[in-house]
Amino acid sequence: MKTNVIDSHCHLNFPQFKENLDEIINRALKAGVSKMLTISTKLSEINDLELISNSYSQVYNSVGVHPHECKNYKDLSVEDLLKYTKNSKCIGIGETGLDFYYKNSPKELQKRLFEVHIEASRRSSLPLIVHTRNADNETMEILHDEMKKGSFTGLIHCFSTSQILAEKAIELGLYISLSGLITFNKCEGLRKIVKNLPLNKMLVETDAPYLAPEPFRGKCNEPSYVLNTAKFLANLLDVDFNEVAQQTSKNFYSLFNIK
Repeated sequence: MKTNVIDSHCHLNFPQFKENLDEIINRALKAGVSKMLTISTKLSEINDLELISNSYSQVYNSVGVHPHECKNYKDLSVEDLLKYTKNSKCIGIGETGLDFYYKNSPKELQKRLFEVHIEASRRSSLPLIVHTRNADNETMEILHDEMKKGSFTGLIHCFSTSQILAEKAIELGLYISLSGLITFNKCEGLRKIVKNLPLNKMLVETDAPYLAPEPFRGKCNEPSYVLNTAKFLANLLDVDFNEVAQQTSKNFYSLFNIK
């Protein structure tokens, strides 16, 4: 019996998949990927994301504005996000957060729109999908302060930073999503952190078309490759692959409230 895995974060509307999306999704299903969540980075993508998620029963979508895109959404409101959550295939808010590695949008604007997304998460009861890079302290501060205003759920997507951030996120009730980064030779420090995290708080993802895991590094990533990340994680944690597949899938269903 095939054990299924879920790709909790991919970008199926990106140009890399435009010509062969049927093939990409069928390959994932054949490999044992039971669900895929295709992620919003700007509101102008939503129509395409809804078309994809409504066309494939195994695909869901989110709504949100990536920190890089904040400069184009200075007046973003909670209502701007909530109106797209009426589609039943929309199950998450984001990706949102802070990215101070690149200076594509002003820091204070990123913070303000991060807070807008958090309020949308609260009001919709949909999980927050958090992107954070070179902004651990600010991310932790906002999550901590906003949780005091009212609870929300969510995850740290493509986790790649500090143990302190991971522990703080888990303490706040968030999950940690792991990508192909954990398979990269240069990421030994990340692997040491991941080994000490609880499996019942982990998800796996591709972030396709980016960050293809070994042995596909350098190629266009796709949802079927999430199996490689899950298998690597099982070896890293020294547990059976079926346990990783079942637990990360259970975590996804629980977080995103999918029956």
